[in-house]
Amino acid sequence: MLILSHNVTIPAHEIEMHFIRAQGAGGQNVNKLSTAAHLRFDINASSLPQHYKDRLLALRDHRITADGVIILKAQQFRSQEKNREDALNRLRQLIKQTMITPKRRKPTKPSRGAKQRRMDSKTKHGKQKALRRKVDY
Repeated sequence: MLILSHNVTIPAHEIEMHFIRAQGAGGQNVNKLSTAAHLRFDINASSLPQHYKDRLLALRDHRITADGVIILKAQQFRSQEKNREDALNRLRQLIKQTMITPKRRKPTKPSRGAKQRRMDSKTKHGKQKALRRKVDY
C-alpha cells in the first residue's frame, strides 16, 4: 500500500512491479541479477479520487503514456529492495507534485519612481555615448 496522505492511499495490487536487469556499469552484478525495478501504474484503473486522475492525465510528462499509464524505471541502487522503494517514492512524489496548485500571478505595474529611474539611466547612458563622438570644431 502506497500512502499519499492521511485519506488517500493506493492499494498494492494497483501497482505492477517487475524486476529487470539494470543497464550500465556494475560488473558481474549487472550481468547476473535483476535488480532494476520497472513500475507500471494505470491512472484510469486506479482507485485515486477523480481530481487526482484528471490532474495526472493533464500533466505533460514523458513518464506518462498516451493510455494514461505511469512507467518508472529505478536502477540507481544495487539491491532490488532499494530500487523498489525508490520507484515507489518517485511515484508518490509525482502524484503529490500534481496536487500542488501554483500561485496565481498578480499582474503589477512599475512604480512612477522606477519609471523615472529607468529614464534617467537611459538619458545618462545616451549622454555618455554622445561624449565619445568625434568633436567637430
